[in-house]
Amino acid sequence: MLSIFVTINVMEEYLGEFMSASLADSEGSVCNEPSCYRFDIHQDEGIPSRFYLYEVYSDEEAFQYHLTTPHFLAWKEQVEPWMIGEPEILRMKTIFPSPVGWSKQKPALIHF
Repeated sequence: MLSIFVTINVMEEYLGEFMSASLADSEGSVCNEPSCYRFDIHQDEGIPSRFYLYEVYSDEEAFQYHLTTPHFLAWKEQVEPWMIGEPEILRMKTIFPSPVGWSKQKPALIHF
């Protein structure tokens, strides 16, 4: 399993729009990508213009597929002009939950 932790800084005047666009990408990812098991969006309490995305994919191929999906491409085109600098991406290997655990959690994410 592959997980990524992305840090994104956004211009303050676009916070609401960024959150809406990111929610659409997050929902599209967990609902339409069978090998995307998690896509969380977090906002920094001390720096409200900083966001953290936590995503979990079955493998590198699933992550690369995510980068070609219509919801991701629409998100990227919309939010890139609002970003301050480049996103920071930290790649990780998941330890817990197990792949079976991730798979069992997914149905709860798509029933919002």
